[in-house]
Parts: sequence; structure tokens; C-alpha cells
Amino acid sequence: MKASLRSLLALSLAGGALLSGCGGDDDDNTPAQQDTTPRVDLRLMETTDIHANVMDYNYYSDSVDNGHGLVRTAMLVKQAREEIRYPENSALVDNGDLIQGSPMGDWRQAQGLTSGEVHPVYKVMNEMAYDVGNYGNHEFNYGLDFLAESVDDAAFPYISANVFSADGSTPYFDQYKLITKTVYDRDGNPHDITLGFIGFLPPQIMQWDKKNLEGKVTAKDIKATAELLVPQMKAEGADIIVAIPHSGINTTAYSKDAKAENSSWYLADVEGIDAIMFGHSHLTFPSDSFANTANVDLEKGTIKGVPSVMPGYWGSHLGIIDLTLALNEDGESWTVVNSQVEARALDPEGEADAALTALVKPDHDATLDYMGQVIGESTDDIFSFLAVVKDDPSIQIVSDAQKAYVEDAIVGTELDGLPVLSAAAPFKACDRDGVCAEESSFTVVPAGELQVKNIADLYLYPNTLMAVKVTGAELEQWLECSASQFFQITDTADRQELVDFSGFPTYNFDVIDGVSYQIDVTEPARYDRDCAKISDGSRIVDLQFEGAAIDPAQEFLIASNNYRATGGHFAGTGGDHVVIESPDENRQVVGNYIQANSPVTPTADNNWSFAPILGYSSDLEIVFRVPNTDRAKNFVADAVAGAGGSFMATLLDDSGNEAIYELNLQP
Repeated sequence: MKASLRSLLALSLAGGALLSGCGGDDDDNTPAQQDTTPRVDLRLMETTDIHANVMDYNYYSDSVDNGHGLVRTAMLVKQAREEIRYPENSALVDNGDLIQGSPMGDWRQAQGLTSGEVHPVYKVMNEMAYDVGNYGNHEFNYGLDFLAESVDDAAFPYISANVFSADGSTPYFDQYKLITKTVYDRDGNPHDITLGFIGFLPPQIMQWDKKNLEGKVTAKDIKATAELLVPQMKAEGADIIVAIPHSGINTTAYSKDAKAENSSWYLADVEGIDAIMFGHSHLTFPSDSFANTANVDLEKGTIKGVPSVMPGYWGSHLGIIDLTLALNEDGESWTVVNSQVEARALDPEGEADAALTALVKPDHDATLDYMGQVIGESTDDIFSFLAVVKDDPSIQIVSDAQKAYVEDAIVGTELDGLPVLSAAAPFKACDRDGVCAEESSFTVVPAGELQVKNIADLYLYPNTLMAVKVTGAELEQWLECSASQFFQITDTADRQELVDFSGFPTYNFDVIDGVSYQIDVTEPARYDRDCAKISDGSRIVDLQFEGAAIDPAQEFLIASNNYRATGGHFAGTGGDHVVIESPDENRQVVGNYIQANSPVTPTADNNWSFAPILGYSSDLEIVFRVPNTDRAKNFVADAVAGAGGSFMATLLDDSGNEAIYELNLQP
């Protein structure tokens, strides 16, 4: 459809705001709205990091959970389509990390997937009418064959631009997809608009899933790949280009050689990208989690002027980007003249989609049976309510199992005789926005019979066990990066939060057992979440092995997982340090350990603590949070009572959904 001369003149006279791209004013009372230039309102919707959470159900506590589940997110999608004038003017995408991460995903993989069987995630998504899917890093946890068999049943195309054949010459997947839609302008006139979707995933899959991918594929830098392909997409007819990076935000200086895991911030610099729908970090954007991030506008929902959204995880939110498109002077191409962004949360009072729930009920019932298998017994509760403020039984039992596994593995080898340590982190300790109201955000394994579901609660991911050889100096810096979990405590009487949840995910808070140490939170963090140095702070004090100060040159083995061991971010990690590559999953290692030692008594050995704060003139109020439940508060009370004065926590406020405690670090 060609625009009239009058409309084109009006468009050109309306000012730079109309033609400058994203973020321009589009007020219906402005002169720009008095012309006859066709405008299309386009709604883009995104899910991300579903992690096989199809049902609104917590398989660990055997209870309905109205805060997650694709069967609930589906209702948000229905609502979002119904509230626009032309539902055809919309597209729905998934960002990745879809088939792994919940008990239903574990059951489906353990059961196997044969030709003709449809993975439960695709049973639901096909009914929801997705337009395109992007691969995430966890898609590769079960191997390429299982992935191919799973995706084969998707009724929508899949993309990933930066995964190539092993020699790097040929794209392994479809890199992008051009989809032409008939949409309607504000006057009800039809137009064909071609949407270009391009997907990306972290290049670190080559380290994290080395055993599944080495010699089969390789992964390239996200931004560099986009710079090559976006012009190609434009040349092939894409009117609007939407990037779908399974990648968070990193604001350090861009380096192609670094192959940054979190590249969404860099993608905003790529000319031609009109919108970014990202994920991977399990956060929401726009939100206060990014209040201190450079070049973002939280009110408009933009990164460097580009409309962007990240909708949480497990179906907790639906990402929505509303674009207003204006027809250009050529009468054929379109320009984004305005945008509005929302990460829309599930309504806790809302309902799940009844038809979709019925559709996957057989899968749900099979998952319940799978999770109910008994494997052992625990004499004590295993809760992670305190996992980031003191040594904790939920971490201890994982470390004990990993350490025992490696000690057995090295008997009679050249590694025999090296001290074996173990690194483990709390996967569940509040949510990643620092909301600690729900017990489902924590590991909750009551004393008594232990089932498969409890092991999955203790170790959330199907990582495989690896061990690295490190020096004492590297060990210290590994712990320094872990200690960046905390805000710096200053000499002020104002209330201070201790734990930095959004800036530093708890899965990077490695507790290393087999040594003892303290963390001085009055020092600035030495590293950021990626272990990039940001200061000369030194938080690790009194680091000892067998009662003596660590020798920087002494060698140790550290049991960990494939993500950490091969990651290369923490000191002492990366391929050159890996000495044991086990085929066994960490979760299975924990399960086997419990079976062999049942009944287990997972008591924390208190090998780490916070250093006392001395010399401050103020009476400090350092706080942490747990759910406001009797179970959580009783656990804290028992920890205080059993610590003999070494752990002093006082309840300040339990009037809301969180119980707020003061942690006293002043002698």
C-alpha cells in the first residue's frame, strides 16, 4: 500500500521524534497524529526460562504453586491477545531453557522420548500458538539427540544464530526466521509486514556441556554474529527485527574474543535491531534490579533506546513489547515510532488454563510417581533458609557427597594424596530479585523419609561432577569471587541489606568445604558476578587448611560441577585445571551417597563465618530475610540457640510475608 503525497509530507514535517526510531512520542494529540500515514500497533510477547515448569505445581512440597507454570502463563497470553484490537497484530516467542530444570523435565528425560511421543512442554506450547522458539544453554544438558527428538514435535520454528558445526563453517541450526504476517493498521486496512527473529545463546555451552557438544558443534560471539546477520535479514525483506538472546546484561567493555555470556546490552548497539526479548538471568526487565545499569530507561523499558524485556523465569511473567509502526515514504517499509514495555506478572488469584492442565495430566501423574520413589532417610531437617548467612546443612550434604566421590575416584591414581575439597552453592535461597517470602524459593527437606523429589530439591540441575586442581592462591581468589555475594557494610546506623541477590546470583556463592575461613563484609567486593576484578578489596581472612594458614603454592583438588569447573571465570577453573570429568550427575552422586549412608545426619560443620566487625562507631543494623513461616522462623531460632553465641540473629519484623532479621556482627 502506497502512502499519499499529503501523508508523506505530513510525516516528514512531524519532526525527528517520529522518524528517529524507538522511543519517539506518539501522542494522539500531536500534529503527527493528524496525518493519514498508516500506523500499525504490533504486540510482541515472550516467555523465557520455563525450565519444564509446565504445571503450576511444586513437586518438592506436593502442592499447587500459583506463582509459576506455563499453564498459568497461557492465561496471560490469552489476555494479552484479547486486549488488543487486532489479535493478528501479535507474535509469541520463547527465549529458551525449556526442556530441563523441573521434575517433569527430569522424568521425561529419565523415561526417554521415542518417535511419536510429544514432550509435555510442546503439548502446551503448540496449543498456545507460538511463532518461534530460541535455544537456551540448558537445552543441551541431555545431549543433541534428546534435544532433536524433543524439538521435532514443536509446531513452530526454532532458531539460534551463533551455534555452528564443529569446524565453525556451517550454522548448526536455522539462524533466523522471517515471518510475514497480515496485520491491520488503526483504520482497519491490511498490510503484510515481515518480522525477522534472530536467536542467540551463551557461547559457554561449549564448556558447560562439553561432554555432549565437543567435536559436534562450536559457538561464536553473540554481538559479532548479529552484526553479520542483521544486514542480511534486512536485505531479505525483514521490516522489523527482533533479537531473542538467551543472554543477560553485562556492562563491561565489549570484546569479541571474550565471547560474553551476557550480551544483551551489547546487542542494543547493533544497527537494525528494533527490539530485544532476552532471558537467561532469571530476572525481570524493566525492574529495579537494573536501577544502576548504565544506558537503560526503566520507565520506557529500553536499553540504549531499544525496547527490551526479560520476563523472569518458570512462567512467572509474560514479556510484552508494544511497537507502533509508521509506514515510510517508500510506501513499503516501516519505522518504529513508539514503544511500550511490560514484564507482566502472573495474578496470584488467577486460574490455570483448564484445557492445557487436562492435556498434560498424564505427564503430571507420571512425574508424581517418579518423584515419590524412596531412596533413604534423614535424621534432621535440611533447609536452606540460612544458606547465604551461615554454614548450612543443605550445602553440607552436597559437599560431603562430592568430596567422598572424588576421594574414591583418585585412589591408586597420580592424584592420590592430594587434599580433596568440595565446592557447592545454594541453588535455592530467596528468588533472584531478593524476594524471600515463599518457602518454594528455598530447599525444604524435612527430616524423615527421603524421596527422589528431595534429592532434586537439594541439587536442582543435572550437572555432572568434575574436579579441578588448584593452588592455594587460586583457592583464595575463588573464595574472593564467592564473597562478592554481599553488599559492603559501612559505618552507618541506617539499615543495611547484607545479601546482593540481583547483582550476584546465589548459585555463584560457592562454599568450599575442607578449609576454614571468614568473610569480611566491611571490605569492598573484589570481583563482580563474572569474577572480573572491580576493586582491590580483600574479604577472605584467616583462610586455613588443617589448622594452618594456606600455603599459596600448595595444590588441592576441588570437587564441583561441569558449569563451574569448565567455566573459567572463577580462579582455578577452566579446561587446563580439570582433572576429573565424571559421567555421573552431581544429583545422582548426592542420591547415591544418601543411599549408602542412610540414615544421614546433614549437620553443617561451620567451616565459614563472617568476620566480626570492629572499630565502627555506629550500632549497625545488618539484615537478612526468610519466609514468614513458623518452619523458617523456628529453623533460625534453633540455629541461634545451637551456635553458642557465634551466630546472633534477632527477629526485627514479621508483620509481612518476609521475616526480617538483624545479624549482629559487632562483638
